[in-house]
Amino acid sequence: MVCPELDLGWLQGDNLGMIGEALANWDPACQGAQLRRGAIEQLGGHLVSSQGQPTIFIKFMTQTYRENEIRCSGAKGFLRFPQFAGLRKRSVSEQCALPSLINKEESLATMKFRRVQVLLILAVLSFLLIHFHFLPCSNNAPVEEKLSPVHILILSSWRSGSSFTGQIFSQHPSVFYLMEPAWHVWVTMYQNTAEVLHMAVRDLVRSVFLCDMSVFDAYMSSQKKKSDLFQWETSRALCSPPACDSFSRSDIITAGNCRTICGKYPFSKVEEACKTYSHVAIKEVRFFDLKVLYPLLTDPSLNLKIIHLVRDPRAVFRSRENTMADLKRDSNIVVGSQRTKGEMGPYNTMQVICRSHVEIYKAGSQAIASFLKDRYLLVRYEDIVRDPLARAAQMYRFAELHFTPELQRWVHNITHGKGQGAQAFDIGSRDALRVSQAWRKTLPFQKIEKVQNVCKDAMDLLGYRLVHSEEEQKNMSLDLLFAQNSSV
Repeated sequence: MVCPELDLGWLQGDNLGMIGEALANWDPACQGAQLRRGAIEQLGGHLVSSQGQPTIFIKFMTQTYRENEIRCSGAKGFLRFPQFAGLRKRSVSEQCALPSLINKEESLATMKFRRVQVLLILAVLSFLLIHFHFLPCSNNAPVEEKLSPVHILILSSWRSGSSFTGQIFSQHPSVFYLMEPAWHVWVTMYQNTAEVLHMAVRDLVRSVFLCDMSVFDAYMSSQKKKSDLFQWETSRALCSPPACDSFSRSDIITAGNCRTICGKYPFSKVEEACKTYSHVAIKEVRFFDLKVLYPLLTDPSLNLKIIHLVRDPRAVFRSRENTMADLKRDSNIVVGSQRTKGEMGPYNTMQVICRSHVEIYKAGSQAIASFLKDRYLLVRYEDIVRDPLARAAQMYRFAELHFTPELQRWVHNITHGKGQGAQAFDIGSRDALRVSQAWRKTLPFQKIEKVQNVCKDAMDLLGYRLVHSEEEQKNMSLDLLFAQNSSV
């Protein structure tokens, strides 16, 4: 938006009237004109927009004060410079015709006096520059400002339905989505603990939110391609323009189709694509403390919203058993390689995960910090699979996204299929409700007791009923999900 010409005609005073009258009547078409060898060689005044605030750009070039010969065309009105002796008020056309208006033999004292006047004028204009910078542009036309991007962090743990929940956001045409970008941090720095890696993970997540993908240079080859990014094919944004030309942005794109067609593009397309979206969403399982994210929540360059996804620890444990080999390196980082060994190894990992959910929930739901207000949402996976459309709509409202009819059909179809969801990172169609309860029929009660023992605090807090016998476990009419706390 370019604001209208600045009107300084109201500026009065012996030393200021001339500049006010000059600017008020200076035609934009004559900005290229020069006052050759004059007190002011070039004069132009206009407003432009700089981040929604008007800024004055006025250029003065002072050289000699011996002559005030004007050469211009297209100007209107008149110019008046009363401080120059012998210069009377004339029209522009009259002044342009005069070869010279000032005696070339003016005294040195007069020249010094004029220099002082010009310096005073420059000082006044400097004040105006500062003053008008903080005033809104006086233009009645509506101003269209680009809305700040919304940043969504799906905060969860492994085997908790987070890949599916991430897809609810990935398939939205307004969302740029990445699945677990911090995988690259943990793979590169696997000898460290999760706590030590927290800051590196946080810094990477912040850079991704800001679409600065150079952060991956520290963890990936300099010859990297888009297809070197962990689980890149699960991002619809990386399977559609400008990251891939084979699909439309509005398409529902499966990972298999994307992997086959869109893997050849350069890594630079990741950042290029990210910058074209209004929402950036990340699914991450490598945070164990909400306080680590406080710097992001208070960062003025971010508009961060956190969806904290949890699942019944007994279901998580059963799913982890089926994908233990895929999760071995991550488990070693979470609890240390020694504590993952032996019969209690899997329970030690579950204890750390459950404890982290308790701490994150307490920090987020109590919202003691003002910057957390309306920016934390707890979602239980069991609630999603029981009513997928309602919970998807809830998350979309929280993230300021529209739930389109196409997405509603997709959410219904992907949660009412026949798949079992046994593969790690598998996000195909399945009977989500039945899969979420599979542990009740397959997990031995002895293991359930051990999980309940290490995760009791989390289960009580998050609304999961304990079972006290194998009969209760297998009684499918017994609802093991309490009503969600109203404070959430």
